[in-house]
Amino acid sequence: MNLRSLASKSLKNRRSTAILTIVSIAVSVVLLLGVEKVRVNAKSSFANTISGTDLIVGARSGSIQLLLYSVFRIGSATNNITWESYQDIAQQKGVKWTIPISLGDSHRGFRVMGTSRDYFSVYQYGEKRRLKFSSGTQFEAVFDAVIGSEVANALNYAIGDQVIISHGTGSTSFAQHKDKPFVISGVLEHTGTPVDRTIHVSLAGIEAMHVNWQGAVKKRKASKALTEANLQPESITAFLVGLDSKVVSFKMQRYINEYSSEPLLAIFPGIALHELWSLMSVAEKALLIISLFVVLASLTGMLAVSLAGLNERRREVAILRSVGASHWHIMGLLITETVLLTISGILLGLILLYSGIWLAQPIIEKNYGLFIPITAPNIRELGMVCMLLAASFIVGLVPAYRAYRNSLADGMSIRS
Repeated sequence: MNLRSLASKSLKNRRSTAILTIVSIAVSVVLLLGVEKVRVNAKSSFANTISGTDLIVGARSGSIQLLLYSVFRIGSATNNITWESYQDIAQQKGVKWTIPISLGDSHRGFRVMGTSRDYFSVYQYGEKRRLKFSSGTQFEAVFDAVIGSEVANALNYAIGDQVIISHGTGSTSFAQHKDKPFVISGVLEHTGTPVDRTIHVSLAGIEAMHVNWQGAVKKRKASKALTEANLQPESITAFLVGLDSKVVSFKMQRYINEYSSEPLLAIFPGIALHELWSLMSVAEKALLIISLFVVLASLTGMLAVSLAGLNERRREVAILRSVGASHWHIMGLLITETVLLTISGILLGLILLYSGIWLAQPIIEKNYGLFIPITAPNIRELGMVCMLLAASFIVGLVPAYRAYRNSLADGMSIRS
C-alpha cells in the first residue's frame, strides 16, 4: 500500500480532527487570497478613477491635495483660478478640450460640482469609459442638476425632484440656498468612482445660486434676470485638460507651472494617483501581515494537533514498524498526512473564496464601488499557495522526526 493511500485511511480514522484542521486551513486561505484580491482590485479601481485626462490644473499647492479635491472631492482648494487664466490656457495650441470645475457647496453630505456640458461627453474613467445616463439628460436650464447613482440611491431621488444646495461642504449647514432650488434633470449610471457621490450643476447655476450672497450671508434680492449670458463666473476651483498629443504634455505642464499671471500647478493624474496610493501602503501591508499571521496560526494549530495525536498513535506506529515499515516510511506517512490536509484545506478555501466573491460581488460593487472579478489565481496568488504548501511540508517534518526517534520497543510498551 502506498503512502498516499495509507495516509488517507489514517486520516479517515481521525476524521473529526482532520476536518477541523482542513477548515482551519481553508479559512486562512480565504483570508490570505481574499485580502490579496481586494488589494489588487482596489488599487486597479483607484487607478481607474480618472482616465483620458492629460493634466489637472489648480492653484499652486501640492499634487496630492489638488488630486484629492478635484477628482475625489475631498478637502478644499487653497485658492481659485481666475476665469481669464482658464480661458487663456484653454485656447493654447495643443489643448484639445478642458473641463472647468467649481467646488465649495454640498447637499446633505454630498459634494456639488459646477462644470460645463462638455463634462458629460469627454470625461472618462476606468478603461476610457464615458459617462452614461440611467435616466434623464444633462442639464440645460440654469437650475438643472445631474446626480450620481449613489446620491440617487441614498436620498431616493428621481427626475423632477428638487435639490436645495447648502453653503460649504459639511454634512450640516445653516446657510441653505432655499430661494434657488435645483431640479434633477438626469441620473448617471453607476461608475464606482466619486462621480457617483456628486451632484453636477452648470457653472451658471453656481453663479446664480450665489447671487445676493456675500460668503454665507444672504443679501437683498437682485433685480436682473438670471440667465447664462450674465452669469459668467469670475473664478473656478480647477480644470481638467485633454491634449492633442502626449508629446506636448511636459511642455504644457511647464507652461502652466510657470504661468506669469497667477501661481498655478499642473499635475499628471497617473503620477499623482501613484503617489497617493503609496501613502496608503502602510494599511495595505498591515492587511497582508494580518493574513500571514492567520496562516501561521493555522499551521501552528495543525502542528499542535499532530504532536498531540502522535503520542496516541505510538502503538499504530509500532505496529507499522513490526510489519516491516522503516523509520523513513513512518516519516513519509506523517509528512504525507500533513500535505494532504493542506491540499484539502487549500481546495476548500478556493471553493469558499470564489463562492463568496460570486455572492458578494453585486453587494460590494453597489455599496463600495469596488468590482472584484472572478478570475483564476494570478502568479502572486499561486506563489502564496505554494508557500503555504511548502510551509505545511516543513511543519510535517516536526512530528515526523519525533516518530523517527521512537523505537519499536518504546512504541509497543504500555505506559503507566
